[in-house]
Amino acid sequence: MEKKKSKKKKLDIIYEDKELIVINKPTKQLCVSTERQKEHTLYSEVSSYVKKQNSKNKIFIVHRLDRDTSGIVIFAKNEILKRKLQDNWDKLAKVREYVAVVDKVPKKKKDTLKDYLKESKTLEVFVTDDQKNGKLAITDYEVIKHTRVYSMLKINIHTGRKNQIRVQLSNIGHPIVGDKKYKSRNNPLGRLALHATKLEIVHPVTKKNMIFESKVPESFNKMFD
Repeated sequence: MEKKKSKKKKLDIIYEDKELIVINKPTKQLCVSTERQKEHTLYSEVSSYVKKQNSKNKIFIVHRLDRDTSGIVIFAKNEILKRKLQDNWDKLAKVREYVAVVDKVPKKKKDTLKDYLKESKTLEVFVTDDQKNGKLAITDYEVIKHTRVYSMLKINIHTGRKNQIRVQLSNIGHPIVGDKKYKSRNNPLGRLALHATKLEIVHPVTKKNMIFESKVPESFNKMFD
């Protein structure tokens, strides 16, 4: 696998070829601009990087992470490829793995969470019994290690709903550390303890199986020393 590093410290490039560029996103950075924030997004930094190679170059974000979630994000280098990836994402993205630190210790050390999610007018996502209007979210988790206070979970998602992991873990009484929005009262890291560690996809052009990985932040592991 070809690896490249940008001269710009802020941009951590995991992989790049003629069609794709895979980035290790830091926490507290938006993937794309909003009405409140237009600059210093991951999109703007990656766009600036590819335009330095050729001013006509463009990039298109394939999927997103929440602002406070760190880890793997894929960009396509043309719009047709972006649409192909997005339209076939569930088929092409074989593994979408995360690591999270949550409050307390789940009774079940391994489980699959299946819930229907809805979004309120205040943009907060919640679990609902309304299967007709809710969107199905499926999340696997496994406890890797724990103390009396915290647990580290390995997570794999089968659907890509907004705030899916955060909402479902909060719903079973184990919100992600630092997630004030979804009922965590603890924030020892000063950030949301959620990181996208592994993404396995079928390359849309070469058809090769590609595995991209990002190390678990050291601050997560130090909570269990």
